Amino acid sequence: MLEWLAAYGLPVYFAILVIASAGIPFPITLMVAVAGAFVDAGEMNFWQVVVVGAAGAAIGDNIGYAIGRFGGRRKIDWLAKKIGGKDKIERAEDFSRRWGATGIFLSRWLITPLGPWINITSGLACYSWMRFAVWDLSGELIWVTLYATLGWAFSSRVQAVASIADNLTWLIFGIVATVVMIIILIKINGRRKSGLNRRAGQESV
Repeated sequence: MLEWLAAYGLPVYFAILVIASAGIPFPITLMVAVAGAFVDAGEMNFWQVVVVGAAGAAIGDNIGYAIGRFGGRRKIDWLAKKIGGKDKIERAEDFSRRWGATGIFLSRWLITPLGPWINITSGLACYSWMRFAVWDLSGELIWVTLYATLGWAFSSRVQAVASIADNLTWLIFGIVATVVMIIILIKINGRRKSGLNRRAGQESV
């Protein structure tokens, strides 16, 4: 695949990002980083890599959304059983219920393994196409810019950098999730205390 990128450049880059973002597994994070390395070598233009990459990824995401929207629950459940993705569909639906539009945005660049499944579940839920497209493209621009920049800056160690960056996104997600849980627990604890204070006040009266 990387040989195709070297031989045919942006058209192959665009096509593979469309296909992979629609749900076909390809190592596209590495491909974006390699495209960034080609920028360093003078074989590609940085802004073309960003714009073409984000456009390809967003088109693929919208194909996934359309599959969910027009395929319907029964067909998606049947497909998920065939390819072993039922648990991923459930996780994506749970994540979407908790995070909404923010979940779409984060799954483009921070929690990327859930991205294709969230595309489908957003369609299943009949989430506003316009809102989906805006949040989707915003996240894809960040994702492509991030990895293309890393590939450009560390062109001699592209594969290692892509692997480190993937691990880093999970670390960031873990930190964010922990902070959110702490905030929720503080709020719950505060409500319990206020409830106890009210009861104590009523009993004293």
